Parts: sequence; C-alpha cells; structure tokens
Amino acid sequence: MTTRILVYTESFLPDHMISLAWVFLVIAGFMEPCWVIGLKKSEGFKRLGWSAFTVVFIFASMYFLALAIDMDLPMGTAYAVWTGIGAVGALIAGIMLFKERAELVRMFFILLIVIGIAGVQMTAGV
Repeated sequence: MTTRILVYTESFLPDHMISLAWVFLVIAGFMEPCWVIGLKKSEGFKRLGWSAFTVVFIFASMYFLALAIDMDLPMGTAYAVWTGIGAVGALIAGIMLFKERAELVRMFFILLIVIGIAGVQMTAGV
C-alpha cells in the first residue's frame, strides 16, 4: 500500500497557458537558490537557524519537483529545467549577495543556461 500526499492537481490556468506541473517545477527551481544561500550562510551547518532553513528548502524544492514529475512531466526535462533554474539563481544570488565576480563572459554563459532552459521547455512536448 502506498501513501500519497493529496494535492489539487487540476490546473487553475486556461488550457492554452502553462500547466500546473510547470508551475510546480518553476516553484521548485526557485527554491533551489534559497537552500544554496542557506548552505553558504550556515557556515558548514554550524549555524542552526540557517541549517534548518537549508533543510526546509531542500525538502520543499524536491517535493515540488516530485509533484511536477508525478504530473507527467518527462523526468529528464523536469530535472534539466529544475537544475538550470537553480544554477542560474545561485549564480545571480552569489553575484548580488556575496559579491562574486560579474564579468561579461560569465553573464554570457548564464544567458546560455537560460536559453537552454527555455529550449528544453519548448521542446518537451507537454
């Protein structure tokens, strides 16, 4: 017997718009940089508050990823988009919050990741 967490899965968006699975996937992706920021701020899990923040956002991000995959998004597509959003978000957070370098060539490669995410989403056929 399996236990499933019930979620209202009917899309609240018109058919011509993005599906609820994609909404869940984007939410999951935006949670990725949150836990990465928490990981940095936790100083190797030495700060309890930031450590708890990190664990909560890791769980929440994976939960929404699982919902998106369970709603019939292709696993490879979902994972590629999820990690891409997380990677771009973490890079931007690093630049904005931790004063990491923001050179033009680095911005170019971030743009390539964004183009790749859009391409994977457009060719997913879902």
